[in-house]
Amino acid sequence: MLLVEKDGPVAVVTLNRPEAMNALSKALRSALRQAMVELDGDETVKVIVLTGAGERAFTAGLDLKELGTDPLGMGAANATDPAENPARALLATRKPVIGAINGVAITGGFEVALACDVLLASTNARFADTHARVGITPGWGLSQKLSRVIGPYRAKELSLTGNFLDAQTACEWGLVNRVVPPAELMPAALKLAHEMASIETDMLVTYKAMIDDGYEQTLADGLALEHERSVGHNAGVTPEMVEARRAAVQARGRGQ
Repeated sequence: MLLVEKDGPVAVVTLNRPEAMNALSKALRSALRQAMVELDGDETVKVIVLTGAGERAFTAGLDLKELGTDPLGMGAANATDPAENPARALLATRKPVIGAINGVAITGGFEVALACDVLLASTNARFADTHARVGITPGWGLSQKLSRVIGPYRAKELSLTGNFLDAQTACEWGLVNRVVPPAELMPAALKLAHEMASIETDMLVTYKAMIDDGYEQTLADGLALEHERSVGHNAGVTPEMVEARRAAVQARGRGQ
């Protein structure tokens, strides 16, 4: 139900329940958490790509059929344990996670997408927040994170209607980085992942954390955080280290 493949320093994690729209069963949520812990600790992996099997769905969120037979299952909607809450499993991952959104990302699946660091979408991708329509309030971060990404007016439009948002409009609203044809989604995600992976792991982890931690604060506090961490990090950088990388940076600039 969960596939993990490695392409050099890039790991591809695939939610593999296409017959159930890659719904997040209890077993799949646990497997995703375990995979993220292992990949985060794997020194050979620098960047992770998360996608869904097939072209129909990235993930439809919690497995409603499973919840219907489990009187305790609804607790998963408010779980804080990363083994039960896949959004937290992704957010706990120090390395960059690229979401390759191949199909619909609905409700809990929308929350999982929002927990990624970068989103690339197939033209088949669509996003929907149906929490209000099924009478459940979100517990994996959607009510707070979506408004911070696309603004409160657009977030309310989506969440208070349950309407679908197509991939192109999602890109125009700043929800996804770019949209590509289905056949180009994984090549584009892998290309971006390898570009990130050309940077040292310590730098990827440090810079990602600086952006995320600062974004949760006011601008003034974020700038103070940047200063504090920058002083600590840059104190260990020597002129020789900068010079050793300068030629490579210049060569890359000429090639783009």
